[in-house]
Amino acid sequence: MHQIPNIISIIRAILVLPIGFYLIQESWSTAFLLIFIAGISDGIDGYLARTFHWQSHLGSILDPLADKLLIVIIFIIMAHKGILPHWLSTIIIMRDVIILLGAVTYQWLTNDLKVEPLLSSKINTALQILFVLGLMYHLAITPFPSIIIDYAQLTIASTAIISGGLYVICWINYYNELSINRE
Repeated sequence: MHQIPNIISIIRAILVLPIGFYLIQESWSTAFLLIFIAGISDGIDGYLARTFHWQSHLGSILDPLADKLLIVIIFIIMAHKGILPHWLSTIIIMRDVIILLGAVTYQWLTNDLKVEPLLSSKINTALQILFVLGLMYHLAITPFPSIIIDYAQLTIASTAIISGGLYVICWINYYNELSINRE
């Protein structure tokens, strides 16, 4: 039973393929439904892991990896289709690249991997998922005024930049702390 959150994360990662397909096909309603399911699954796996103490090292990798795959694919496709601005997709993707490079560099320098999501990262991911759901709702069901989409884009761009910056600070602090402890 303790593997259920990991299985849910794997299913969410697998959902990236049909989501990408339906986005490319501009089947907004189907994409909206699948993204909604993926978003709900993110909450469910976290809830189960915390409530039943089913947290694991594997889960601490699978959950954010599934989230990142989902978000990156959606933003790449939507920017390529001209639905989202390229600058926004670049910020979202660069944040994830910075986090990944920071983790790999830290692990390479220290032989220790810290996989602890920051609160800013959780907020950013939740806002990105809500934004994508809102965008899908906008495309599939009822259009929103463009100013709402514009403000939402600025909000997730801001939280992505803040979150990415905080990760850089954390990696530097982790490394400095480790260097001090080695002396």
